[in-house]
Amino acid sequence: MSDTNLTGVEKVYVYEAPVRLWHWINMLAIIVLGVTGYFIGNPLPTMSGEASDHYLMGTIRFLHFSAAYIFAIGFAGRIYWAFFGNHHARELFYVPIWRASWWQGFIDELKWYLFLKSEPAKHEGHNPMAQLAMFFMFVLGSILMIFTGFALYGEGTGPGSWANSLFGWVIPVFGQSQDVHSWHRLGLWIITVFVIAHVYVAIREDIMSRQSMVSTMISGWRYFKDKR
Repeated sequence: MSDTNLTGVEKVYVYEAPVRLWHWINMLAIIVLGVTGYFIGNPLPTMSGEASDHYLMGTIRFLHFSAAYIFAIGFAGRIYWAFFGNHHARELFYVPIWRASWWQGFIDELKWYLFLKSEPAKHEGHNPMAQLAMFFMFVLGSILMIFTGFALYGEGTGPGSWANSLFGWVIPVFGQSQDVHSWHRLGLWIITVFVIAHVYVAIREDIMSRQSMVSTMISGWRYFKDKR
């Protein structure tokens, strides 16, 4: 669905309400997971007094586990909506590298990001470079974090728990528990780098490309402004 008004601004409806809601809830979950996960891996210095007087690390772990549930359930819901939403809802989960046109678009976007091209291409949804980053860093990174995270969670809840029953096999696949910890930690930094790049590119494109980015994930509409 698209429209062009009298001011020469074209708009296209891209992101449906479930996708937008998932995006912002997911953003909050990732922030909580990142901060709490960092402190779980690098605990705060020992606090004075009796251990029974403090529950700081317990609170941090509780927030981490709660955000992990939200993140995992949201990811499952996002996969569901890829089947029932519009075609933009599916762009997150595949990279059409078999298409020559995709590679041409990828090269054009690379030139644009390297300031070797003066005019940006118009993309209703994700451009080819964004698709590549979204799939390999976010989608695969999220799967890594969900599987390794719940495997470690299941190790704590013990045999017979749902987490151990569903994800207990992950630990021997990776070798041992510490190896899973290391991969889970690596996933934190992969997603952190992705988030930083994602925010930078969204703001950069909003300013330079005459295409709405941030507001599109609020209203659902992408606006294209004519060159003046």
